[in-house]
Amino acid sequence: KASLGAAGAIVALGAAMAAHRPRLLHLKEELYAAQANRRRLKEERKQLDLESCHVNIVTTASLPWMTGTSINPLLRAAFLAQRNPNVTLVVPWLSRADQLKVFPNNLSFDTPAQQEEYVRTWLKRRLGSAPDFNIRFYPGRYITEKGSIFAVGDLTEVIPKSEAKVAVLEEPEHLNWYHYGDRWTEKFQHVVGIVHTNYLDYVRRESNGYMKKVLMSYVNRWVCRSYCHKVIKLSDAVQSLPRQQTCNVHGVAPHFLEIGDSFSKRLHDPAADSTSTPAQEFEKDAYFIGKCLWAKGYKELLDMMTREKRKGRAMFACDCYGSGEDKQAVMNRAAKANLPLNFFGARDHADASLQKYKIYINPSQSDVLCTSTAEALAMGKFAIIADNPSNQFFKQFRNCTLCKTPKDYQAAVERALATHPEPLSQQERYTLTWEAATDRFLAAAAVEPDGGPGALSSLTDKVLAQVHHVAASNERLRRLSGAGPETKRCNVEELMECSIRASQPVS
Repeated sequence: KASLGAAGAIVALGAAMAAHRPRLLHLKEELYAAQANRRRLKEERKQLDLESCHVNIVTTASLPWMTGTSINPLLRAAFLAQRNPNVTLVVPWLSRADQLKVFPNNLSFDTPAQQEEYVRTWLKRRLGSAPDFNIRFYPGRYITEKGSIFAVGDLTEVIPKSEAKVAVLEEPEHLNWYHYGDRWTEKFQHVVGIVHTNYLDYVRRESNGYMKKVLMSYVNRWVCRSYCHKVIKLSDAVQSLPRQQTCNVHGVAPHFLEIGDSFSKRLHDPAADSTSTPAQEFEKDAYFIGKCLWAKGYKELLDMMTREKRKGRAMFACDCYGSGEDKQAVMNRAAKANLPLNFFGARDHADASLQKYKIYINPSQSDVLCTSTAEALAMGKFAIIADNPSNQFFKQFRNCTLCKTPKDYQAAVERALATHPEPLSQQERYTLTWEAATDRFLAAAAVEPDGGPGALSSLTDKVLAQVHHVAASNERLRRLSGAGPETKRCNVEELMECSIRASQPVS
């Protein structure tokens, strides 16, 4: 009886398989078709040339907000456009209320076209020319609790399918924490993320910082793997990420190098029309410049000086330039400890009032790669900075000193006061330029020779992206994690302002 039962089961299974044979054959054909399509896409990706195909540089901020993620992507687009005529910069458009929260001096714009004109005018003043590239806007919203701008709706809709070849995601983790829409790596043939910010260092300073840091590290790896073919870290100060490569793909604006050239010529060229002495060039000693937040180096600076003062040791004097939410608290603590610090408002680093300083100091431990350090070196100053992973790129410059202890800083300042900066060598100067940064970017962002992730890895990425999509669809979860209310979809006004054609229902 048992044998008959087993035989019956086998016959029944065979009948069921026969009944579903057409479906199984269809699934087999679909699998073969998917594999063939994947091979075709990999071959197409291998042929991508970042100097000719359409490159979309997507970022989380825009001028007139003077922050790294508005300035560096803008300069990347400008210098890449000198080699590639098909470059588009994609930036957030904010409501008037949000503009007044973010932009300085009560600046605001009625239309994206007005803001675009401001951006292009600023760029022309900086570069002396107006590179030819497109600018697109996506609906964004400023979340005060995060101090950041997040996209509203599906950001990928801004870019037409005909231009969806390469996407460069400036801050890929930031852009994708709450991303609810098409998967970047399915719409674009090649997606490169550039990591600007050490978010783990920020969250660890908050209440329950350790738990937040651990959770954010997992989420960052999750979204970077789900939405990027390749990730470029500016330095190893940030966490390990999937498909990562460490490379500084930033440069300094030409006018900083021009300031340094002019200084070097006056100081070292006997044939110059007007020469000067080091004492005339360097009327001031040390300064620090940066947004006045505890996390931006001010905590490290005050901690270091306070400890040395308690030990009865003398510390160098320093002028601090910057504005920010923590400025009053920083000033109060410095005054209470009677530290040799003077505080001034925010200024452009190229301002004439800063060109007479000899020494730039930055003890920050939270930077990924500090643009101000590169600017100071370009202007011919000494740079005395923290010896940590974020600053390893600057080791190659003769005028830069990396320090581990307060004693190191004090000794470096004393040496700098007793000597004078060396003029930049041709190699040092070129390394700081955006031309060199663009070379490094093109090399780092290129498609891998094998075409990228294999079949199993791609399948895993797709599953992870689908799980993230489900999580990002939950309005309650979005609000609890800080996305702000009603950011999943755009309303009609936001879509009309950015001239975006909606492919999904609007609220």
